[in-house]
Amino acid sequence: MPTPDAGHDPTPQSGRLSGADTSSDHPARVRALARTSELLAAGSALIQAPVPRPRIAFDLRGRSAGQFRVDSRGYASIRYNPALLARHEVDFLAQTVPHEVAHYLAFLRFGRRIRPHGPQWQQLMRDLGADPRRCHDFDVSGLTARRVRRHPYHCRCGEHALTSIRHHRVLRGVSYVCRACGQALRPGRPPAADQES
Repeated sequence: MPTPDAGHDPTPQSGRLSGADTSSDHPARVRALARTSELLAAGSALIQAPVPRPRIAFDLRGRSAGQFRVDSRGYASIRYNPALLARHEVDFLAQTVPHEVAHYLAFLRFGRRIRPHGPQWQQLMRDLGADPRRCHDFDVSGLTARRVRRHPYHCRCGEHALTSIRHHRVLRGVSYVCRACGQALRPGRPPAADQES
């Protein structure tokens, strides 16, 4: 279970917007922040516990509308896609904001060991007055998908490409095994001698 201050950003500006100006140039962001605050306040009663304010940012790019994350220190953040907010404000406030707040509430109430869109999250979505849909159906034309970098690895029988997430896990000591030959994957391309045999 996270500590009571798990959602606080360690900086003095805890809970303030990041990656966004809240001036009159960004009224949709101000409304999204107000809706987030409203749902966080309601969430305290739902999970019967204090709900510390997470870091809230409008810096998400690509085709994802929102994202909830907890870093290695236990600090929570909610990120919103400003392009999709601008295009679909009404639906964004009705669906995306509760979606990410429900992830945060589920984390505070149940910890990390639940399915991201499982029954606990679905019930919190209903309690927040939103449809528990996993994905949005916003028009994303013209928005580029996030590119996932791949890193070369090899084993006895061939080459593999690991995502950056898995590559960084390897750097921290995690190992992955080839399903075909059972050998641990090694970074880089296979040596020339292995390729010829």
